[in-house]
Amino acid sequence: MIRYNLSCDDGHDFEGWFASSGDFDSQVERRLVACPTCGSHSVSKQLMAPSVSTARKKEATRALVMDRAQKETIAKIRELVNSIRENAEDVGERFPEEARKIHYGEAEQRGLIGKASADEAIALLEEGIEIAPLPVLPDDAN
Repeated sequence: MIRYNLSCDDGHDFEGWFASSGDFDSQVERRLVACPTCGSHSVSKQLMAPSVSTARKKEATRALVMDRAQKETIAKIRELVNSIRENAEDVGERFPEEARKIHYGEAEQRGLIGKASADEAIALLEEGIEIAPLPVLPDDAN
């Protein structure tokens, strides 16, 4: 991620985070970047000193991002996800088909996990089939 100091044509300063310099340019071109104060889409980058990454700086950033409360919350979510996995049948790529069979009474009610494309998941939801993605969690080492 790149953090840019930005300003609008009315002189309001603010910052924005972007995946890359090209991402910033693309968003400005599509008028997706606007001044939070006045709403102007006439936004430009300001002169900035480069951010030099060091091991100490990375560790400090990591500590800020993953404080104890967040680690505890992730641990609880990890427990929940593991419980779901242990108590559900993994049907892999057959997930949409099996979910429909259960929903329409063609198969016994049971917990399922598996894989579905975004389009398949949307189709299931549109049919009234209740599904939810399992979160992908960061490793404990990070």
